[in-house]
Amino acid sequence: MHLTHDPSAPAADPISFDDFLKVDIRVGTIVSAEPYPEARKPAYKLLIDFGPGIGTKKSSAQITENHALADLPGRQIAAVVNFPPRQIGKFISEVLTLGFADSTGAVTLFAPDKPVPNGSRLF
Repeated sequence: MHLTHDPSAPAADPISFDDFLKVDIRVGTIVSAEPYPEARKPAYKLLIDFGPGIGTKKSSAQITENHALADLPGRQIAAVVNFPPRQIGKFISEVLTLGFADSTGAVTLFAPDKPVPNGSRLF
């Protein structure tokens, strides 16, 4: 799924601003998080509130190395909300939760550094 985690990799091919606008990245607050032991790679099942325009959506996130399950509810995150749902084992992931690889390749969640309204769009 990921192209590369190498921070020294060159930038991807240029896209137009209109292409960027097609990717709908919103902020949401994690309502609940639970283990997903059936996943091939360690993951959590997240329920995320994106506000009244998007609603509450599910996501499977491979964030177990850098994020404790108990610390996730109430945390704001960023996610792509306009990709089609994806089957992850027996679970349907409705949004793509965003993160960056740390120096070991483990995912760290991407989030605003100050609270913003759920549903706020990245621009």
